[in-house]
Amino acid sequence: MKLAVVGATGKAGSRIVKEALDRGHEVTGISRHPENALAHPRLKALKGDAEDPAALAGLLKGHDAVISSLRFVGTDAQKLIAAVKQSGVKRYLVVGGAGSLEVAPGKALFDTPGFPDVAKPESGKGREFLDAIRKEDGLDWSFLSPSTVFAPGERSGKFRLGGDGLLTAADGKSHISMEDYAIALLDEVETPRHIRRRFTVGY
Repeated sequence: MKLAVVGATGKAGSRIVKEALDRGHEVTGISRHPENALAHPRLKALKGDAEDPAALAGLLKGHDAVISSLRFVGTDAQKLIAAVKQSGVKRYLVVGGAGSLEVAPGKALFDTPGFPDVAKPESGKGREFLDAIRKEDGLDWSFLSPSTVFAPGERSGKFRLGGDGLLTAADGKSHISMEDYAIALLDEVETPRHIRRRFTVGY
């Protein structure tokens, strides 16, 4: 497949790019600093900015799917969604956040008393992005939320998928490595099972 990854040089984005390349896909990696992209014959590193929808749409055209791996703070959901729609690419996958996941029916992790203040700006914007994309019926979107702790780690290939509820492992922790997250996301790219749905991945 031909995949476009927006935010390709970030922590999560770079691991998504690597997973896609390891599976044999052709990848266009779009970022503000393409010089930081890894060198690979099937990776085309391009400079792009989500704040310029018309220019970004031009970079996205002709791909089978677009993957967005951007921080929500500083990202305008409407501009990014508009760029994807303008490009003509129907399949759109978003690296989401954990804050909007439910810890009880109708109660988001974001709204729990112990939720850290430092994470609130990013999580709040992530929830706004999810609300915005849920109103879109012109895209075959998927929004994959990681577990609470989302950091570089092992590529084990062993994880669970869930829906809107936060996943917690037997040890009481809610976590997923960026490497295993990338597996789950690329699985969804190759075999779509969550069209116009949010889902989550964790141990």
